Amino acid sequence: MDFEIRKMEMRDRDEVLCMMRVFYRSPALITNGSEQIFERDFEACVGDDKYADGFVFEAASGEIIGYAMTARGFSTEFGKPCVWIEDLYVKEPYRGQGTGGAFFDFISERYPGCIFRLEAERENTGAVRLYQKNGFCELPYLEMIKV
Repeated sequence: MDFEIRKMEMRDRDEVLCMMRVFYRSPALITNGSEQIFERDFEACVGDDKYADGFVFEAASGEIIGYAMTARGFSTEFGKPCVWIEDLYVKEPYRGQGTGGAFFDFISERYPGCIFRLEAERENTGAVRLYQKNGFCELPYLEMIKV
């Protein structure tokens, strides 16, 4: 499939927010998010936030077929910069056509020397296979959160 990965822009707002609503209501996540969170995430990705980046996958026809959001930090465990892949969503008709793999190649080039981390629901077997195919392996951690 012919598409490009580009930085998220303000003109992508409605399409990205629509995809976020679908993604966050899917079994791929344990939280449903909220409109306020979606708006803040989008604003961080298109603004000058030093931690967040947003990308859209745009077909040659101009249709947005997916998006991704990343968060940057530093891993003291590995002693180097860390990029968290927070969101990775491809619209259903475009899955299995190489978009995810192309995104992993893209971020490897964009963030050289970084480690990459992501979370996945075990039941999301298609995503887990994609991640494994692209070099990700399971960590034996219990993740905890305080909000």
